[in-house]
Amino acid sequence: MAHPVAGVEEKGLRMLKEFREFAMKGSVVDLAVGVIIGAAFGSIVTSLVGDIIMPVIGAITGGLDFSNYFTPLSKAVTASNLADAKKQGAVLAWGNFLTLTLNFIIVAFVLFAVIRFMNQLKRKDEAAPPPPKPTRQEELLTEIRDLLKKA
Repeated sequence: MAHPVAGVEEKGLRMLKEFREFAMKGSVVDLAVGVIIGAAFGSIVTSLVGDIIMPVIGAITGGLDFSNYFTPLSKAVTASNLADAKKQGAVLAWGNFLTLTLNFIIVAFVLFAVIRFMNQLKRKDEAAPPPPKPTRQEELLTEIRDLLKKA
């Protein structure tokens, strides 16, 4: 009679092997790399928007800082900056929403540009003419060479 623990161990090893095969498939690894690069890319774009684009827009509009714009939803809110206003009561932080929306638009545009560029490269590779077909003389010489190698 087979020992029940051995069957469980066998099933566990098979499942582990199956999981390893699944995890090592190209698409899973590519997805993991994409998520990691996407997170890093998101941080770069957030910095681009918060540290470069929004200050320039603020300078053009007279020193306005959109991330600090809000509308109080309670009479108890008297603060002039968003952080203090949130402590006092409910606020509609539409400036922060505007900043995040601009961030999304920039990310979407950059991704569109990257994908468009990659598609252009792919089309160029597909449009490349196939290598020229060997002449009859070259085919005969190849056959002779192959026959000499066999001899």
